[in-house]
Amino acid sequence: MVYGFLYLFIFLRELIKANLDVALRVLNPNLPIRPGIVEVKTSMKSSLGKLMLANSITLTPGTLTLDVQDDRMYIHWIDVQGQDSDAATRAIVDTFENTLKEVVE
Repeated sequence: MVYGFLYLFIFLRELIKANLDVALRVLNPNLPIRPGIVEVKTSMKSSLGKLMLANSITLTPGTLTLDVQDDRMYIHWIDVQGQDSDAATRAIVDTFENTLKEVVE
């Protein structure tokens, strides 16, 4: 129960940050937009956990979960910052995943 409220707080914080980031990119055309698809890894084991993680990623502006295959997710990201899968995982997945594990698994 406590982790559920903590996850809600984390999700809302990330939602606000992502909204501000996308709004700044729209209002300031000088900010870079480097869209692309990145592959990230998840350590979530349950289908419900993967579903909640994918939906949390999709609900934050600037990211969209395209596919989930085993422990991999394919995410369309508004600002791809390189080809390092581990860095993309840290930037997109880790924020949600650690707390979500306590809620679901």
